[in-house]
Amino acid sequence: MKTEKILEVKNLKQYFKLNRNTIIKAVDDISFDIYQGEIFGLVGESGSGKSTTGRSIINIYQPTGGEIYYRGKLISDPKTYRANKKFINRNMQIIFQDSTSSLNSRMTINEIIEEPLLIQKIYKNKEERRKKVHELLDIVGMDKIYQNHYPFECSGGQRQRVGIARALSLDPEFIIADEPIASLDVSIQAQIVNLFKKLQHKNGLTCLFISHDLAMVRYVCDRVAVMYHGKIVELAETKELYRNPVHPYTKALFSSILVPDPDGAKERTRIKYDLHIDIHSKETSHLTDYTEVSAGHFVYCC
Repeated sequence: MKTEKILEVKNLKQYFKLNRNTIIKAVDDISFDIYQGEIFGLVGESGSGKSTTGRSIINIYQPTGGEIYYRGKLISDPKTYRANKKFINRNMQIIFQDSTSSLNSRMTINEIIEEPLLIQKIYKNKEERRKKVHELLDIVGMDKIYQNHYPFECSGGQRQRVGIARALSLDPEFIIADEPIASLDVSIQAQIVNLFKKLQHKNGLTCLFISHDLAMVRYVCDRVAVMYHGKIVELAETKELYRNPVHPYTKALFSSILVPDPDGAKERTRIKYDLHIDIHSKETSHLTDYTEVSAGHFVYCC
């Protein structure tokens, strides 16, 4: 059930100029909305523009074009962003894909998780902040003995859990989760995903969930957008999208999902996607730009 819009992305473009003659269109004119209490999935192959979209939303990259609204505020405008920076940083957080580069190697785990609490001045004293850090470490499945460790003393999965704990430290209402479970063990993956679902139902957490794991996206997300070459080629509610993919690229992507059945896997046919063939595809040749093929199910024709 749709409620209030938290995020509106309108015609977002993010171009990178490599040299005088070469421009990379990492994100090319995409639009979508995210509603309060919704986990919105963004899937696609590597290089499709998923992470760039997340970084543009949180203002790590200044968009080349388009508009981004958070709670009705035009945060893609530098002046508006600066005027509301504390409010935005308090309520919007990101979990980075690369945990190694996103953590300060000169700070302990305790200092990394505690830093947002100090900046926002939420807790009165050090003892309250320490209790919060211990609580967050427990939530992400880490013992408090790690609080005095440095990131380089931790494994990749442990560093990722520290990044998740830091993002949760301010109890934000909106999180951009960029491959949050990619480097975690399977048991911890389930723990973190269940944590997101728990926070969604208990606290109304809203999340942009970026992932390669199509099976996990199917479990955790309410709606899913499929990206290819900087475009959103299909967007629908999760059950509808997985039941009835329309765009040829979506069909090819879903055909790569692994199934825990050797006999069934042998019978499956892997679909190959060709952009040049797609232009004249029977499935999409009748569509123009973004077309609503059924209620809430949008497909883009190249």
